[in-house]
Amino acid sequence: MNHQNPVPTVDIIIELVDRPHRPIVLIQRHNPPLGWAIPGGFVDYGETVEAAAQREATEETGLQVELIEQLHVYSDPNRDRRKHTISIVFLAAAKGEAKAGDDAKDIGIFEPWCIPTNLCFDHDRILQDYWRYRHYGIRPR
Repeated sequence: MNHQNPVPTVDIIIELVDRPHRPIVLIQRHNPPLGWAIPGGFVDYGETVEAAAQREATEETGLQVELIEQLHVYSDPNRDRRKHTISIVFLAAAKGEAKAGDDAKDIGIFEPWCIPTNLCFDHDRILQDYWRYRHYGIRPR
């Protein structure tokens, strides 16, 4: 019997707490699917999701982040057309200048009112949930 399991991933919504309005960091992906994305990636075997979140944030943005809390788990089998993934999404705080690294072609700092429209995966839904939680305290369901 051959088992296929979803692949665990993490996404990290990084708020720059040393700037007005606490803008968030997004990366422009270097590899398909192309577009803007929340920093994140695959959890390595033997690694906690928290360690993966901190590692991915540093690799892709150059920032040392403080994980604040887990926002939600996103598991729609169609969220990533490459394979079935489950993403544990964290909220994090950071200070300093972000710099594109790893598989990030570019990096952007965005206020809530100017988020790009060409977001990858289900990151538009994740960011809608995040803004609702940040501004109104309503958690995703």
